[in-house]
Amino acid sequence: MAFAEAYGAGTIDDSAEAALSWSRDRAQEAGIRTVTSGTGAALRLLAAAADAKAVAEIGTGTGVSGIHLLHGMRPDGVLTTVDLEPERQAFAKQAFRAAGFAGNRARFIPGSALDVLPRLADGGYDLVFCDGDLMECLEYLAESLRLLRPGGLVCFEGVFADGRTVDSAVQPAEVLRLRELLRAVRESTALVPALLPVGDGLLCAVKRS
Repeated sequence: MAFAEAYGAGTIDDSAEAALSWSRDRAQEAGIRTVTSGTGAALRLLAAAADAKAVAEIGTGTGVSGIHLLHGMRPDGVLTTVDLEPERQAFAKQAFRAAGFAGNRARFIPGSALDVLPRLADGGYDLVFCDGDLMECLEYLAESLRLLRPGGLVCFEGVFADGRTVDSAVQPAEVLRLRELLRAVRESTALVPALLPVGDGLLCAVKRS
């Protein structure tokens, strides 16, 4: 196990660890990839560093990333999480409850992210975590810039694409889109970016004041 993955493990309480294990099992059964322990630890840290009270998540899955985000957020913080699959959100809701979070700590919105995000408040979020359709990542970036307060964070999961992002071989359209995302974030004058080598790559950027 890599150092980052080992360091991310065992830093939350037993009920949350059990809930994470249950969520990972449900994800495996459904054929969904989840964030790694190292990525989860990074998300907790970033949510805590931002003193996050409002977080938007694109891609609820079965709740693994949400548990990590909620652990880093303020005790009165609310996670707004969007997913196309309501049954996955039902698993996440169970997992959040098992991890000890009150029902009012999370707002579940089923639907397409590009339909839901425009309805969320301008400048109303401290952190936006993107783990949705890779082909929509540039649109997620544009919406995130609108949603974030100055000093807020946007994070994109899976930007290494199992090493294909830097592979010179012919790549599928979603990898080409990730390369566009990386370039757009790097060249943006509105963002201060960093690429964290945890999991399959976590691209983070702070919105300038």
